[in-house]
Amino acid sequence: MTSLAWLIPAALTLGGLGLAAFLWSLKSGQYDDLEGAAWRALEDRPLDAPEDHRHAAGHGTLATSKGHASQAGALEGKDGSA
Repeated sequence: MTSLAWLIPAALTLGGLGLAAFLWSLKSGQYDDLEGAAWRALEDRPLDAPEDHRHAAGHGTLATSKGHASQAGALEGKDGSA
C-alpha cells in the first residue's frame, strides 16, 4: 500500500507533464503543416543548399537529367531552337 502512495502521484505528475507538452506543441504550431514535412523528407536537395544554388548547378532541370535529355532534344529542333 505504501508503494501506491508514491506511484499514484508520480503517474499523475508524468501525465500532467505529457499533457502540458502536448498543449505547448499545439500552441506553438507544431501540427500546422503535417503534409509539408512529408514532402521535405522526400526532397532531393540538401537542407543547407539554397534554392538558387540548386538551379544554378543544373539539378532538377529537364535538359540535364539523363532520362529526359533525349525527350528534351526531341521537343527542340536539331539546332536547339524550340
